[in-house]
Amino acid sequence: MAAAIIDGKAMAAAIRREAKAAVDSLAVEAGFVPGLAVILVGDDPGSQVYVRNKARACAEVGISSHVHNLPADTPEETVADLIRALNDNDAVDGILLQLPLPAGLDADSLLQLIRPDKDVDGIHPVNAGKLLLGTNGLLPCTPQGIIEMLQRSGVEIAGKRAVMVGRSNIVGKPMALLLLQHNATVTVCHSRTRDLAAITREADILVAAIGKPEFIKQEMIKPGAVVIDVGMNRGDKSLVGDVDFAGASEVAGMITPVPGGVGPMTIAMLLHNTLQAAKQRRGLGRE
Repeated sequence: MAAAIIDGKAMAAAIRREAKAAVDSLAVEAGFVPGLAVILVGDDPGSQVYVRNKARACAEVGISSHVHNLPADTPEETVADLIRALNDNDAVDGILLQLPLPAGLDADSLLQLIRPDKDVDGIHPVNAGKLLLGTNGLLPCTPQGIIEMLQRSGVEIAGKRAVMVGRSNIVGKPMALLLLQHNATVTVCHSRTRDLAAITREADILVAAIGKPEFIKQEMIKPGAVVIDVGMNRGDKSLVGDVDFAGASEVAGMITPVPGGVGPMTIAMLLHNTLQAAKQRRGLGRE
């Protein structure tokens, strides 16, 4: 039996509708509209597409967004000054520095300049520390979106064996922590893991984020497992994930497609985080 498809596009559309209702309510009841500032340095084609998609999503739900386009040769201090100005701008609730940055710019240093309460990417060290401690902070968009997908799909996380393939600061590590918070038993695998397939075959929930096209094969998946593919790789003719979708679909119980799976949920969670940041900054609680 073929695996059930987890439709990230449909879920993201539902979240955008919920966000629009919340934004409309804030405009009427509290007299403000959440604001998102995006900093795009250089002309990376992928980044330009991502930023356009984010701006379009903001417009759809009524969040005020402004993209600051800077040339690739912009000095680091100029970018830093812009971040500081946005930190002090009360009309800006969220700041997003689009990665990757051009050579010569220190992403870590610049990201740390963003105020934690405006860090809608959820990757500032303060928010990373709050995630580790399980306290109230802004969460990274992709891992948060995956948890949302699992919950909206009716997947019980508590008590399940979850395997995270990948240990990046953006997805792998925070994903493992979020799964742990939801009471899964979590194993993190990476390039040095021995006998990877033996571990992935034990997973009730398998998340792949390693940047290797179709690396996770059918024989690496436990029958009936939920497979979440975070990968986004250029194939011969189209985008492919880190999971061999055709083979995995024959054994998995549920699976996310690429495209149309995790990607739309990441942008939906950016909207969610911007709304949450706007409310928290004004003492209105969590969204």
